[in-house]
Order: sequence, then structure tokens, then C-alpha cells
Amino acid sequence: MSKAVLTLEALSCPSCLQKIESAVKGLNGIDKESVKVLFNSSKVKADFDADTLSIEEIEKAIIDLGYPVLKTKVKAA
Repeated sequence: MSKAVLTLEALSCPSCLQKIESAVKGLNGIDKESVKVLFNSSKVKADFDADTLSIEEIEKAIIDLGYPVLKTKVKAA
């Protein structure tokens, strides 16, 4: 599993957090238990199988909801 940390523009409401969390958890290759959307720091953390899912696909799922991704870090586990 690889670890992703995506920094977003400031989240403005708790429903934003829930939308992003649901979208990321719905991706094939995500460890659903690892998904955390941090409201105060506007970060999304998740573990994913890089053989099944790319970081670009995770970014796209968030961007498609209307939340710009400012920075992405990936660390191989």
C-alpha cells in the first residue's frame, strides 16, 4: 500500500468533508478504513494500492466534486 496526503483549498463546511470522504472511499484500490479528511488543515489522507489505483485518479475524484487539489504527496509503504 502507498500513502497519499492531498492538500486542498480550505474546506468550508462539514458536508464538503463528507462528500470528499465518500468519493475517495468509493474508489477501487483504496483502503477504506484509512481514509481521513481533516477539516482544519484541508487535507485528505488515504492508503491505496498503487497497482490498482493511481494518485491521479484520487485527485480527479476530488477535483470532479469541485475541490481543487493544491499539493499531493505519495509515500510507498
